[in-house]
Amino acid sequence: MTDALLSARNLRKTFGGLVAVDEVSLDINSGSLHSIIGPNGAGKTTFFNLLTGRYRPSAGSVLYKGREITRLPVHQRAHLGIGRSFQITNLFPNLTVLENTRLAAQALGKDNFRLFRRAETFDVYTRQAYAALEMTGLREVVGLPANVLPHGGKRKLELAMILAADPELLLLDEPTAGMASEQVPELMQIIERIRTDGRKTIVMVEHNMNVVMGSSDRITVMHQGRVLAEGDPRQIAADKTVQAVYLGELYDLPKGESA
Repeated sequence: MTDALLSARNLRKTFGGLVAVDEVSLDINSGSLHSIIGPNGAGKTTFFNLLTGRYRPSAGSVLYKGREITRLPVHQRAHLGIGRSFQITNLFPNLTVLENTRLAAQALGKDNFRLFRRAETFDVYTRQAYAALEMTGLREVVGLPANVLPHGGKRKLELAMILAADPELLLLDEPTAGMASEQVPELMQIIERIRTDGRKTIVMVEHNMNVVMGSSDRITVMHQGRVLAEGDPRQIAADKTVQAVYLGELYDLPKGESA
């Protein structure tokens, strides 16, 4: 029995004769930032899509707060308090920053099918949008069209759109993808603030190892569709098998230290 917020149990996904995810089990603790990493072809993106509901597993189950959600589609998971981002930004480019964020809040509210009422009637969604934009550092650009934002700004806007619906669990797919290196620390500070200020739980697939090692409470390393290792950043950095398969010598500890 587990008190994990999100759990995977023996998840398996096949595409024809290819086994992309092979009997993977995982617990995500409430309030944590849990990263999933691995070399290209490790199965981490497929596994992430099983957690988010984009794919249905060939076998196994996904539980949220102890409730099985394995067959629930993405939009129903969103109503349970699960928000997700995509590796490629998913915005309405010609709408303003505020309009994008307010519509994201409205999509999970009781007015989600009433798209043609005057915007002023949606005060509650506007307040939610402003709060999310404040947290992500976009309060000063609310009137700009989304398509004029730099790439880093678009990544922050996507985060704001997720936050506007106030999910308890955030599933982030490569949040720093395509960002200039100098923009990454600011985004990660925002993600850390989201986790601590809003008591959120975050699952993150990420290639930037500096980000992963510097921000994660726990890390799961996947290889060839299976879990290769799991632990805190120091344990993962010191794991010789992980080093050989993925990290190389980049995070090797000095001689005499062990995880």
